[in-house]
Amino acid sequence: MQAPLPFLMTRLAAWLGVALVAVLVLWLLAPVLAPFVIAAVMAYVLHPLVLRLEALARGRLPHALAVVLVETLAILALLGILLLLVPILVKEWPLLQQQLPVLLDKWVEAINPVLAQLGLNVSLDLGDLKAQLIGFLSTHRDNWWAPVMSSLKLGGSVALAVVGYAVLVPVALFFMLNDWTRLVHNMVELVPPAWRARFDSFMRDCDQVLGEYLRGQLLVMLALSVFYAVGLSLFGLDLALPIGVFTGLAVFVPYLGFGLGLVLALLAGLLQFASAQALVMVAVVYGLGQLLESFYLTPRLVGERIGLHPLAVILALMAFGQVLGFVGVLVALPASAVLLVGLRRLRQHYLQSDLYQQSGSGSADQGSGRA
Repeated sequence: MQAPLPFLMTRLAAWLGVALVAVLVLWLLAPVLAPFVIAAVMAYVLHPLVLRLEALARGRLPHALAVVLVETLAILALLGILLLLVPILVKEWPLLQQQLPVLLDKWVEAINPVLAQLGLNVSLDLGDLKAQLIGFLSTHRDNWWAPVMSSLKLGGSVALAVVGYAVLVPVALFFMLNDWTRLVHNMVELVPPAWRARFDSFMRDCDQVLGEYLRGQLLVMLALSVFYAVGLSLFGLDLALPIGVFTGLAVFVPYLGFGLGLVLALLAGLLQFASAQALVMVAVVYGLGQLLESFYLTPRLVGERIGLHPLAVILALMAFGQVLGFVGVLVALPASAVLLVGLRRLRQHYLQSDLYQQSGSGSADQGSGRA
């Protein structure tokens, strides 16, 4: 016996209310929940590695020790990505002091004739700007340190937040990894027995989609790291390897990683070549890289696996970024893949429901009556 329509509508309204309350709580507590969200995502990714490590040890490795080893390797990998920036900054900072005034002079010499041809009687003089930049970049002057320290005092909460993330995320990650099986079991126990089969099927689909997403994203990162490093090397860039590898690995942060790598490559090219060769290098390598990622790698290795339309990707990034900030951008695509699985199941359930069947038969009856 099927439930009456008013009862179904009431239950749907109740579930929508619960979802709205959950979204509101998530939005209000986003700054507090962000470290735990990061730890939960990392725990989901790393838990299979813990299980595999224990299987290889054949019971001779304590569970807590396996968790510590996997977490340590993960943290070292993340630090390795960040340390790719060290040789870039170490080499580019002195060159920035030397080459920036020269570059400004060349730009002025190139722009002034163009302005004269356009009939604009404007003569650019960047002497004051060059003096301020040289003073700011000089390693022998200390007066720029005072504004930095004062800004840290005014924005101390930001510095404390960064330190808090660095401490809280590893601690939360350890406890989540150590108790992941028990946490999942406790969550499953809350599901009513009548819904258990559907819940298990839904979670299996989510695991499959997320696994395919992670594997596809890893392949995209590795392929782009090789492409950017080789492409920049062909143009003779000295820092081609660290900048190329960093750009490829940073694409796991959509748009932001690509943009940061582009800026680093453009800055390094301008300081090394001091000519239009830097612009050509960035336009060719990063233009082809973006085309390769957007039209081949991501659609083949990621997009086809999770079934997200490019417009849906942009919407997900904006929505999750608005709610959770930078953390939202990181989890936007996998979370959207899970939501997509849920929407597909809701659509399938609706198409098989009596409400849809009655609506279709009613429309057919009306059509036959008019005929």
